[in-house]
Amino acid sequence: MKHVPNALTIGRILVTPLALWGLWAGTFWGQFVGATLFILAAISDYWDGKLARQYGVGSRIGQFLDPLADKVLVLGAFFLIPFLAPLDQSLPRPAGAWLPWLGIGLIAARDLAVTILRSVYERRNRPLRTLTAAKWKTAWQLTFLITIQVFLVVAHGRTLDGFVGGLGRFVYAILESAFPLIFLLVTALVTVYTGYLHFHNREPAESVG
Repeated sequence: MKHVPNALTIGRILVTPLALWGLWAGTFWGQFVGATLFILAAISDYWDGKLARQYGVGSRIGQFLDPLADKVLVLGAFFLIPFLAPLDQSLPRPAGAWLPWLGIGLIAARDLAVTILRSVYERRNRPLRTLTAAKWKTAWQLTFLITIQVFLVVAHGRTLDGFVGGLGRFVYAILESAFPLIFLLVTALVTVYTGYLHFHNREPAESVG
């Protein structure tokens, strides 16, 4: 059991390129497999931390690898989304071209800033407490990414007849609307706000037990 959390984390790192490649392929089966692997990787993120806490088998290497695996998975998917979903079609250019990347840039900048802050405190042997808001931020990000990925998979059925075709056309219409872009920008604001909380409340983990 001692090595299970780290094994799940390493597995998430190894699966991420396959998930992103499947999504990038653009075919139904490629995106279906990519979305499935992404969801499984996201689930493993929950279980590696839960098992480490439940059995008291946390380690320094796990504390380093877990956030690294999360960032590779989540940021990789965020940077891929604008190439897969028509986020810029709901706005006239040039806003439609740069606004999605602004949101993604804010998300990446927040994660970089918090990573640097955490590294500074780690060197002082004072690991930062993981804020509850940061956990909700991760859940929000994964909800956005999984929703878009599932919509992309379902949208492949828009050329078919019957219920599947109608559902595919409905989902594709949502992808072409302003909803994905608004969802992305709200996700960016939530992410930046939790970054602000990290800098505003730099409470070491030891002080909260």
